[in-house]
Amino acid sequence: MLKNYFKIVLRNAKKNPLYVFINVFGLAVGMAVSIIILLFVQHELSYDTWHEKSDRIVRVSRAWFNPDGEESLHLGHAAPPFGPLIKSDFPDDVEASGRLLEANPLVIYEENKFIEEHFTFADPEAMDIFSIEVLEGDGKAALSNSDGLLISENTAKKYFGDEPAVGKEMLIGLSGMQFPVQISGVFKDFPDNSHFHPSFLSSMAPVVQFYGGQDAMMSNFGGNNFSTYLLLAEGVDRKTFENKLPSLIDRHMGETQAGIPMSETTKLFLWPIEDIHLYSNLDSELEANSDITYVYIYLAVALFILLIACINFMNLSTARSSLRSMEVGLRKAMGADRSGLIRQFLGESFILTIISMILSLGLVYLFLPEFSNFTQKQLSLNFFQNPEYFLAIIGLVVFVGLISGSYPALFLSGFQPARVLKGVFKVGKGHESFRSVLVVGQFAISVVLIVAVLVVVNQLEFMQSKDLGFKKDDIVVLPSSGSIEQNYQIIKDRLESQEGIQSVSISSRVPSGRLLDSQGASAEVNGEMTQLNIRIADIHVSHNFLDTYGIPLVAGRNFDVLRASDSTEAFILNEAAIREIGWQSPEEAVNQPFIYGRRRGFVTGVMKDFHFESLHQPIVPIVFVISQDRNNLVSLKIDSDKREETLAYLESEWADFRPNFPFEPTFVDEGFNRQYEAEERVKTIFTFFSGLAILISILGLFGLTTFATQQRTREIGIRKVLGAETGSILFLLGKDFLKLVLVGFVIAIPISYFGMNSWLEDFAFSVGISWTTFLVAGLIAGLIAALTVFSQSLKAAWTDPVKSIKSGE
Repeated sequence: MLKNYFKIVLRNAKKNPLYVFINVFGLAVGMAVSIIILLFVQHELSYDTWHEKSDRIVRVSRAWFNPDGEESLHLGHAAPPFGPLIKSDFPDDVEASGRLLEANPLVIYEENKFIEEHFTFADPEAMDIFSIEVLEGDGKAALSNSDGLLISENTAKKYFGDEPAVGKEMLIGLSGMQFPVQISGVFKDFPDNSHFHPSFLSSMAPVVQFYGGQDAMMSNFGGNNFSTYLLLAEGVDRKTFENKLPSLIDRHMGETQAGIPMSETTKLFLWPIEDIHLYSNLDSELEANSDITYVYIYLAVALFILLIACINFMNLSTARSSLRSMEVGLRKAMGADRSGLIRQFLGESFILTIISMILSLGLVYLFLPEFSNFTQKQLSLNFFQNPEYFLAIIGLVVFVGLISGSYPALFLSGFQPARVLKGVFKVGKGHESFRSVLVVGQFAISVVLIVAVLVVVNQLEFMQSKDLGFKKDDIVVLPSSGSIEQNYQIIKDRLESQEGIQSVSISSRVPSGRLLDSQGASAEVNGEMTQLNIRIADIHVSHNFLDTYGIPLVAGRNFDVLRASDSTEAFILNEAAIREIGWQSPEEAVNQPFIYGRRRGFVTGVMKDFHFESLHQPIVPIVFVISQDRNNLVSLKIDSDKREETLAYLESEWADFRPNFPFEPTFVDEGFNRQYEAEERVKTIFTFFSGLAILISILGLFGLTTFATQQRTREIGIRKVLGAETGSILFLLGKDFLKLVLVGFVIAIPISYFGMNSWLEDFAFSVGISWTTFLVAGLIAGLIAALTVFSQSLKAAWTDPVKSIKSGE
């Protein structure tokens, strides 16, 4: 039986190579795209499942709320006391608690000096929570020692090559301190599907010293820099346990100055570790996470492309039904029943699907490395390491074989032998209508994908070109140090005397960063000093920070270095803060009494709202204050035409200002662009896959048009003999197909609008969806379809009518 199916498939391939190629190639591309995307999705869904106890590991996050219940800030980090307090207060619910604190210290070993971005201080209990494979040494003992250090495999090779790492000493420079550590062990590199990747795991002892001792650290509820993880006891329900945490907050933090329980202003939440990568995009994360929305989008794209390929198969099979009608009639006359014919045609479909799958696997192995590099994921189709992939491939073949072959099998097997053998066979209008629906569906999907590409491109261009309210170009940012802060004015004068450097300022944060720092505030509103129930983010700056960044004032004045009181009493707020406080205008706010944290003073100026953060975030209330500490970043406005010379000069100077540290400048505009890398990847993937979808649709339309013109060859010849113009023949052959494309376009409009409008909701500032986007998408799809249809129609219209009439006889 199977041998017979192969013979029939080979016979059809020899007689109609174009149609077989379109079917096989379309299915191969569709399945290859599906396999690649499914590998990507499987990788995304596997994050942190490699931990042995992942089903019981949760991370603690902390959020702050305004009096109206609105969330003002939500951090993926928490204050240092929370982890130990949760463990001690709920010993029956929590087996272990562990804290991680990431830093970027200078690590020195002999001549090797590197700023390490994934240097992590960790409690010893972290070894009980996470499945960290220690290759050499004792992990928990190392983190229990005051100078203990564990390093990853790659880090060991980076510093020591093939030499043993255990027992070596390194020097760590952080926050003006230097402390020696001894390598006590080497751990296996964390896998790619982990939401954090430490290169170093260091004892928490230096952090305790930095906080001023264990008692001081355990009373600090304001420094929310710690990633805190809990290992819940067996059988503990996460949400039920989460509801117990407000009582802990009130027990240890008490009430606000206004007598409000602290649990009403700040809350703790528990995140399953397996959910962090796809569901947690909070205001601070250990590493940038993905989003479950993109998983759904990629799955939809895979399904769309696969459906388009299957639709091609169904359309071409049913369109060419008249060529196999005699075969079906003869088989039925010889005694074949319908079920046997269905098995035959389904068998042919599965054979073509298997051939397509073999080709698709070749395409996967060819393009998967490039896709892996692009997505920065370690993706592979390894059947030996993952035998379950065999079942997935078999399932995909069955799915595609059934979807693409079921309707043609039912349709072809339903021919009436008497009518077929008499030569009066004609395809019913119902079947023609169904085929039209399939073509409409194909082009509706294509238009949806084109609209998606255009919207993503427009949003990216909008974000990258939007006026942010300040001058972000040509601003170099360099890390500061304690000595730079102490000698700031001398260093500033020295640098500004250099040709190519326009301005130098210092601050706690710079635009493109996150606004994570805030304190309580009070202001005089309607003649009464009122404690504010809003969050105002603070930035510590030098006097000329606004000038360096070109941030305009709308009222009042800038900081004045000649006024000593400005260093201790002056505040500059943005317009968003003025509105939230309740002042009627920026002018009214100037000279108003204002208290922020422990600082009392007056509002000296109001700056125009500008985008400090990415356009994903709304513009929030901000206050600028002059400060002599916490200024850990230096901003330098340079001349664009002297960029290289200025950077070379700064590199030589920074060796004096910050000895032993590598020179690592960043640019503010590049910082903003980095925040849109996820959207850049979506744009590229959408563009590529949309192109494939359109290609497959065009192949199908090409096949249908070719077949339609062949079926009407004699009619075209007769019309030409009777005087028909080429244009009228083109219109005759093309109008039905182009009508279907137009209907597909109309159907695609509401679907694409709803989908992309939902995507744009993730941005506080978006470009919106213009009617021109749909027009352009429709013109692209229509033009490509028209060229495809008319290329075949024109070929038929230009054929010698005598030959057309003879060939149609």
